[in-house]
Amino acid sequence: MAYAIVFLALVSLPAFAQQRPLVTEDVQTVKPGALRFEVGFDFLQDKDYPLSGLNGDLARLGVVSLTFGLASNVEVEAGGVIQNSLDINRHFRSSAVPLQLSSANSTRDTGDFFLATKIKLRGETRRAPGLGFRFGVELPNSNQSRGIGLNQTNFFAAALVAKSLGKARIIGNLGLGILSSPIDASGNISPFTQNDVALFGLAAIYEINSRLTLGAEVNGRYSTRKNAPLGTESDGAARLGARIRAGGLTWDIAGIRGLYPRSESGGVTFGVTYEVGGGRPAK
Repeated sequence: MAYAIVFLALVSLPAFAQQRPLVTEDVQTVKPGALRFEVGFDFLQDKDYPLSGLNGDLARLGVVSLTFGLASNVEVEAGGVIQNSLDINRHFRSSAVPLQLSSANSTRDTGDFFLATKIKLRGETRRAPGLGFRFGVELPNSNQSRGIGLNQTNFFAAALVAKSLGKARIIGNLGLGILSSPIDASGNISPFTQNDVALFGLAAIYEINSRLTLGAEVNGRYSTRKNAPLGTESDGAARLGARIRAGGLTWDIAGIRGLYPRSESGGVTFGVTYEVGGGRPAK
């Protein structure tokens, strides 16, 4: 960890140019014709999975996304997790579905992938913030018997707002997620069960200098239902991290702290971003 901190202090980063390590969506889109590829690795401790009743430490290996700029105000994105690996700490409840674990102490599975479109509705002015809208679908690529994913189709949509204030930039997201679940809160099979949750995100980015930018956020979903269908409960995390640029790549690292009882207790994420075409990204 000490080497990583020293490395962050020595390399450079263009301000506001990339998304990682934050997940709150900026209004800015990838430039027309540009292609952005992001890959990251997450390590999360003490996370609950209510559907399977498992608690463990999760390694998300290959958190990838590919974003293409269609127009000056439109981008499309596809992404997901190549491999989830859970080291099981305990079983806090009986599983609501039959399980086929890799071993008694661990399980692996492919993560669910998503498709999304972001539209910048208005660029920011001296007094007014920029506005945008993002919507998409999460696909059922996981296998619920592995104990990590839900293998359900989910829909999401969010309004985006962002404003630069000198070297700082404030970003906000507020939206709706429609989450499917085959199991209700009592553990009974219910194929028409869903939970509509509020999606939220608030992030701040600060340009220390032309070579270093810091970022912080809170991001997640909030369920108003006291007994939410299993796997659709409130979830989210706070992140604090930095981005750097070296060798034509943008590197990032952030610490993670869960917000809710079923969220991870803590963790870390790091990754790299490569963008080609479309000229230099806008600040």
